[in-house]
Amino acid sequence: MAKTGFLKLREKLAYGFGDLASVLYWQTFMLYFTFFYTDVFVIPAAAASTMFLVSRVWDGINDPLMGIVADRTETRWGKFRPYLLWMCVPFAVMGVLTFTTPDFGPTGKLVWAYATFIGLMMLYTAVNIPYTALLGVITPDPAERTSVSSIKFMFAFGAGFIVSASLLPMVSALGGGDDAKGWSLSFVVYGIAAVVFFLIAFAGTRERVRPPRTQKPSIKRDLSELVTNVPWLLLLATTMAWVLFVAVRSSVTVHYFKYYVGTQDLVLPFLGAKTYTFEWIVSAFNTIGQAASLVGVLLVSWFARQVGKKNAFIILFASGVVLTAAFFWLKPEQVLLMFVLQIVSSLTSGPLCVLLWAMYADSADYGEWKRGRRTTGLVFSASTMSQKFGWAFGAFVSLQLMAQLGFAPNVDQTPDTLRGLLLLMSLIPAVFGILSIVIVCFYPLNEHKLADIEKVLNERRAAEGATTPAG
Repeated sequence: MAKTGFLKLREKLAYGFGDLASVLYWQTFMLYFTFFYTDVFVIPAAAASTMFLVSRVWDGINDPLMGIVADRTETRWGKFRPYLLWMCVPFAVMGVLTFTTPDFGPTGKLVWAYATFIGLMMLYTAVNIPYTALLGVITPDPAERTSVSSIKFMFAFGAGFIVSASLLPMVSALGGGDDAKGWSLSFVVYGIAAVVFFLIAFAGTRERVRPPRTQKPSIKRDLSELVTNVPWLLLLATTMAWVLFVAVRSSVTVHYFKYYVGTQDLVLPFLGAKTYTFEWIVSAFNTIGQAASLVGVLLVSWFARQVGKKNAFIILFASGVVLTAAFFWLKPEQVLLMFVLQIVSSLTSGPLCVLLWAMYADSADYGEWKRGRRTTGLVFSASTMSQKFGWAFGAFVSLQLMAQLGFAPNVDQTPDTLRGLLLLMSLIPAVFGILSIVIVCFYPLNEHKLADIEKVLNERRAAEGATTPAG
């Protein structure tokens, strides 16, 4: 890395492999967890919603605890990288257990679901919080962090593409008609891949930004300064509303296509006229969305340089909100129009996570500049806590509404249930999207302010020698 803070491409790519591993699971959580538990594991929607809420709230509480632990970890590899090495195998093993359906009664299955899901998410926290915090210490340069964040999410959307395109077909192929067996074996495959990818991220990256040498460990001061970091608080609220936008919709996407759209006779370019099952349609819908998001990620760094990260977030998200709301007026047979809206909305709203995580790294710089203390792990872990709370509440709202409207798996749904699915796919997430845009309007760190902060911090770090790479 040159003195200016620029990273070589190979290190940026190595860092991206960590998200390739993580999102094999996170994309499954987003798109298929509610479907897996209601239609494969077969527990009632209301019971599944409570499990999601309880387990993810508990998991969210663990995030800042993990951040505090990581900030205080000292090894020859740094503070955050070692957890990629230590936790990748236990995480993969727990993934297989989570997607294994035991031959238990209703109570036993629910206990198994709670135990394995909570265990999986705790291990996800143990590997992903340090991995995410690594973004804040891999380089001191804010523009380079946006570039690294873009590559991170290129790999993330690549993993999303893999899950969307391969998971349901792989379940079918490996299960041979037994979906429960297919899900379990599929996560043996994903688990092996995840271990390899985490190890690449561990071996190929370095930590360069250290806390000031004069900083004394103090959990009380760290927490106090975090909750008085105004840019971080605004990002936290923005992220919560954004995650609700994504989570509510993603939680019912498979149900929407299974029960509202169903099997369709379509005439598609290059494929001609054919009857397509809902599994094929939803897999193609999610896959094309991931591909469009990946294109958006390739362009977002350039766009953010033109208008600033905050303005880029507002412009792109506003487009995604409008296109999501438009699903309310689509009929089941308008599948091609659904795909068009998915492509454009994914192109604009897919890159938002790139901007958010780069802005979180900026807020860590702000905290160090303002107070003289750097708590990178805590900043990122408390931020992922908001994500998990958002996912918990989003899935809870979706499943509770479905239960209240009489949803039952694997049967024809009532008109009220179908209308509920339509609202959860369109207008309800759009409301959360509008809220997120309103909140981010108050975010105070523009590019001019960040340049001033970077200059001051570089002078301090040069004087203290706080940017020596960890091996």
